[in-house]
Amino acid sequence: MTPFLQLIFMIAIIVLAAKAGGYLSTRIGQPSVFGELIVGLLLGPSLINLTHLPFVTDTHLPEVIAELGEIGVLLLMFIAGTELNLGELARNTKVAAYGGTLGVVLPVALGAGVGFLFGMDFNHAAFLGLTLGATSVSISAQTLMELGTLRSRVGLGLLGAAVFDDILVILLLSISTALLIGGSGGGAMEVLVIVVRMVAFLVLAVLVGLWIIPKLVRGISRLPVSQGLVSLAIVILIIYGVSAEILGGMAAITGTFIAGLMFGRTSERSRIENGISALAYSLFVPIFFVNIGLQVNVRELQASALLLLLAISVVAVLGKIFGSGLGSWLGGFDLRESFQLGVGMVSRGEVGLIVASVGLSAGLLDQTIFSAVVGMVLITTLVTPPMLRAAFAANTAAKPEVVGRSETMNE
Repeated sequence: MTPFLQLIFMIAIIVLAAKAGGYLSTRIGQPSVFGELIVGLLLGPSLINLTHLPFVTDTHLPEVIAELGEIGVLLLMFIAGTELNLGELARNTKVAAYGGTLGVVLPVALGAGVGFLFGMDFNHAAFLGLTLGATSVSISAQTLMELGTLRSRVGLGLLGAAVFDDILVILLLSISTALLIGGSGGGAMEVLVIVVRMVAFLVLAVLVGLWIIPKLVRGISRLPVSQGLVSLAIVILIIYGVSAEILGGMAAITGTFIAGLMFGRTSERSRIENGISALAYSLFVPIFFVNIGLQVNVRELQASALLLLLAISVVAVLGKIFGSGLGSWLGGFDLRESFQLGVGMVSRGEVGLIVASVGLSAGLLDQTIFSAVVGMVLITTLVTPPMLRAAFAANTAAKPEVVGRSETMNE
């Protein structure tokens, strides 16, 4: 079998298995990403070791699959940007800002502390903490819809806090990769250069997004070009991603996220998002999530890794509940609402995996830490829906206060 046939055969297996795993996961009340991760673990060296079966002779196959998965990350972050409705923040701005910010700061600090306790150096401990700062409210949003509380104060506050959380984590990710990878002890001047590069890129990216992208969208939409808008979005998100690394010294996903924000403001947002989503979720995103599992070997986990998994899982849950809960309380929520919002921020989902994969590829997380982080993501993804249902159990007798109209947000 030629290397090309081996590749397309592996892609077929991965996509089919991912979709089957995702479907079974939703049947038991869990998000599809949970099933895709489990499938990746089963197909990986933990059990089947798919890319090293006897008939697989292409030694570059795992690398090619990983690179296809990286395309999925870029598309996923672009979609996340298009889905953000910043107008939702106006209803609970203080709650969103305080809850989202403290929901990042406390878990990051606690996670770094756990890293130091386990003997990690500063770089590894700091990036471990950063993986705990992420959140993914798609799971919580689905649960709140089932409970009829997505349009409550807590539901809107949760969506707003997630926006602040995502933006802050992405900025911290970009700063971390720039300083921890590019930094060579140059002192304040080197840090200043990095910051100037970041600001220059952000300013340029926003200006292009405000003035040029809308004109391009309007122009392309009038041309008789098949899927012209989707092609334009793909080209622009790649340019933004490359520019983020070369010009801004940031992670490429920061650029694609900003590109999504810019396209989300255009009149053709729905058409563009639907086209990119079809491409992403039918091929590249499943490869990304399954590839996460392909890189984890549970059989090689040592006792120290299991202890690390347990420690960061506890910190991941408590850090969000107390961090986001305290922030929302400072923003004006009562204790019950604050606790509910904190529970809703617990799940890390795909955002945590993206941060962890960046750390692994950059050498800021080793394989043992990465495996523990993947396990933490699985645990927080699993426990969030039942915890959230229990947190809202006291509301069954009284109808939650509904505040305006909200859109479901996948992050």
